[in-house]
Parts: sequence; structure tokens; C-alpha cells
Amino acid sequence: MRSVISRCYGGPDVLETVVAPIPEIKSDEVLVQVRAAGVNPLDWHYLRGEPYFMRLDTGIGSPGRHQLGVDFAGTVVAVGAAVEDYAPGDRVYGGANGAFGDYLKRSDKGSLAHLPDNVGYAEAAAVPIAAVTALQALRDSGRVKPGDRVLVNGASGGVGTFAVQLARVMGAEVTGVCSTRNLAMVRSLGATEVIDYTVADYTRSGQQWDVIIDAVGNHGPLVNRQALAPGGTLVMVGAGKGNWVGPLVNLAVAVVASNFIDENLKPFLAHLRGEDLEYLAELMARGELSPVIDRHYPLAEVREAIAYSESGRARGKIIIDVNPADD
Repeated sequence: MRSVISRCYGGPDVLETVVAPIPEIKSDEVLVQVRAAGVNPLDWHYLRGEPYFMRLDTGIGSPGRHQLGVDFAGTVVAVGAAVEDYAPGDRVYGGANGAFGDYLKRSDKGSLAHLPDNVGYAEAAAVPIAAVTALQALRDSGRVKPGDRVLVNGASGGVGTFAVQLARVMGAEVTGVCSTRNLAMVRSLGATEVIDYTVADYTRSGQQWDVIIDAVGNHGPLVNRQALAPGGTLVMVGAGKGNWVGPLVNLAVAVVASNFIDENLKPFLAHLRGEDLEYLAELMARGELSPVIDRHYPLAEVREAIAYSESGRARGKIIIDVNPADD
């Protein structure tokens, strides 16, 4: 099988496509042939080992895990003896190390879910990290309820396009923040108001929102607080830029400041869960959640896909067509 790996930290040029053995599965695992994989900022952060403090977990001198990619959609080709919920031929999607490759294995109780017949592999591969992040940020950290005013900063990106739609599903009134070229697209996703950040700053608009989902991190938590309604919640999905301590500063400020103010300033980290993937699959099957896909790349052009993701210009998601199939 083909597998995309990195033996050292660096840019997309350090990626290699190698021939590797097909994974052997344990009794509680399934083997999946990958049809499509999604690209996330997580991929190039891991590739570069930046911010540098993350190397305490990923490996100090070189990455401890060489395979790249997490989001996938594909077909089950084999199951372990103890697996009851999946069978060969099942269409599935989820998150697992090594999604940029022909095959991967995943625990049947892990971040894996059935894929409805009316949802394509490419659409499903766009979902796991970005949509689960949006869902948990809104539902678990933001505790969004019907009638809330929700602002999504970075509404045209991977997390943002899902956050706008999911907030609408939850009954919220949504404001999206994006660039001029994406205004119409964000409005089409369900935003009732769209702010062009190239001409206006939402933190200085005089408006206030019950929940702010900041998927960009270009405003510090105390600046974002100016746009929160009394008792409102800021969920920091994007912690800001910087190779060393930059992102940590915003996180520390949020944690400390929350002890002295009425508003909630919450750092956030998503956790892929099978039950959330099943819920998102139901929404896609009903047409209530539609992934926005910017570009497709073949596996041979994974370097170009990662570079495009890192440029920050993508509208929605980037998909790697690993083993395309008729959906």
C-alpha cells in the first residue's frame, strides 16, 4: 500500500510517499480502504512541529509518528473477530492516523461511524475534525440554545463553515466574519449577518453576541470580550500565531481573566467521538449539514494540498482523493 510519511519536521517538501505493509488488525479493529481523506491545519502543524511546545508530545528531535492524515472515509475490507457493529463492505468515516494512505485500521469503538448511502466519500472525509470541533465548541463549551446570538470568526474556513450551519441547526441567530470574496458563501450557509473583516472589526462594532466561536485567534480574549453580551461565552478554537509561546499567552490570559469577570473565556480542544460522528452523519443524510469543499487533490499531490491548506486561503475543506470510487 501507499503511505505518506514524514521522517523529520519541516514543510510539505519533507513528505514522502512510500510502499508499506497493509496494517494487521486486532480482534477489536476494522481495516478500511481509504477512498478520500480530509486535510486539516492539524496536519501541517504536526508536520512542522509548531508551535514548538507540541513537540513535547509529538517528539523532540523528530516526529514519533511518521504517518500523516487523520480524517478519512472509505470501505471496510476486514474486521476482527470481536467486532459486531461493522462488516466488510460497510461505508464508514472517522479519524485515524495514516489517512493519507491506501489502508488504515481503527478500533470499532473509536472515532468511527457508518456513512449514509446518500453521502459521498469526499463529503464525509471533510467532516471529522472540523465538524466535531464546531459541534463541541457550540454545544459543550458555548452551550448554545435557541435564540442565542452567535458570532463565528473565520466563518469561511473548515471549522467555521460547519459552525455556521450547526449554530443554525441549534436555533441560533448567526453572524459570520470572513473576507469579501466569501460573503455570499457564508450567507448561503445560514448566517443572517456577515461582517467583512477587511472593512470592519466586529470587536469595535458596538454589537454584542451571546457566544463567540473564534476559529482564527487574531483577537486576544480580552479584546473579544468587548463583543460579548454580559455573561456571554468566548470559545477559543484558534489560539493565535507564534512558534513559541504566542498561542500560550492567549490561553493563559483567558484562564486567569475568567476568574475575575462575568464572561466565560474558554480555551478549547475537540475530541473525536463515534457518537458525534453518527450525529453529524444523520444531519448530512437529512441535508441539514453540507460540507464546503474548496479543492480536490490526488494522493500524489499531497504536498500541494498541505501547502494550500497552510496558505490560509482555503474556503471550507481540502480533499485528497486516495482511491476514488463511484458513490
